[in-house]
Amino acid sequence: MALEIPEVVINRLPVYARALSELAAAGEAVVSSQALGELLDVTPAQIRKDLSYFGRFGKQGRGYNVHGLLAKLREILGIDRQWHVCLVGVGRLGQAIAEYGGFRPQGFEILAAFDADVAMVGKTVGGVTVHFIDELESFITSHNVDIGIVAVPAAHAQAVVDRLVAAGVHAILNYAPISAHVPRDVTIRHIDPVLAMQSMTFYIKKGEGGGK
Repeated sequence: MALEIPEVVINRLPVYARALSELAAAGEAVVSSQALGELLDVTPAQIRKDLSYFGRFGKQGRGYNVHGLLAKLREILGIDRQWHVCLVGVGRLGQAIAEYGGFRPQGFEILAAFDADVAMVGKTVGGVTVHFIDELESFITSHNVDIGIVAVPAAHAQAVVDRLVAAGVHAILNYAPISAHVPRDVTIRHIDPVLAMQSMTFYIKKGEGGGK
């Protein structure tokens, strides 16, 4: 039986990979778990424990080879290849996502965007062509889309998610302010900045003495 890896560990791996990328860009060849932990505010023991799920890395007293560990983490995460992405919803948020230049360098290529507004169809946003929403399923099938990004109003989010799943998409990044439901074999991540800020105000209130 395969060892089950906690989701919190998986979520930390991209953070480790980003830090290692920065170290590699700075010309660093070796890094200790202590130094890496100080960069990320994570204990060295936690880093060693997280990495131990995937094998043995580094040597006692010598640290980790930056390029070697980075390459291994990229392989583990699957970011050593190109992933095909489609975007659904090109309102203000969707346009900002399409125009964001950080996806492609990390292996995520937004092939097309989709919207129900015929006035948007045919336009190019951030180098991405907008298609009518009715073309969604056929495009996903013909272009082997791996990941769907949902940036539609909350009232339409679940229906869009259902269409992505039915078309064969197995990973969804949901920016709509709703917790959409998916089958067990589909991975979904919800991005809601309002919820994040609401959780932060708890600590602000507590610091002001109002959290008693």
